[in-house]
Amino acid sequence: MGFFRYRRKRLTSSQLIIAGFLLVILTGSILLMLPVSSSNGEVTPFADALFTATSATCVTGLVVHDTQRYWSLFGQAVILLMIQIGGMGVVTVAVSMAVISGKKIGLMQRSTM
Repeated sequence: MGFFRYRRKRLTSSQLIIAGFLLVILTGSILLMLPVSSSNGEVTPFADALFTATSATCVTGLVVHDTQRYWSLFGQAVILLMIQIGGMGVVTVAVSMAVISGKKIGLMQRSTM
């Protein structure tokens, strides 16, 4: 039966950081696609939302649409949150949330930091 044992593959620190960035960018893209995110109430195309979310998370500052005119207050709040997460770093935010929730930081998390 040893031949059929399933061995769980662990992600490396680099892969975890990349996965964290991808999660933030995809979540932000989905939120920016919602009709409540645009000031005119229309659904934003995925490519525009993805570009805006990536630019905000990576703190690049490039935009497809004028932030003040195109995005609603909700959309601007989503963009601001992604800028904050990207500026502080995904790992810093994750560790802060773990500490606030009372979880202990293990060896894997320490090496990622």
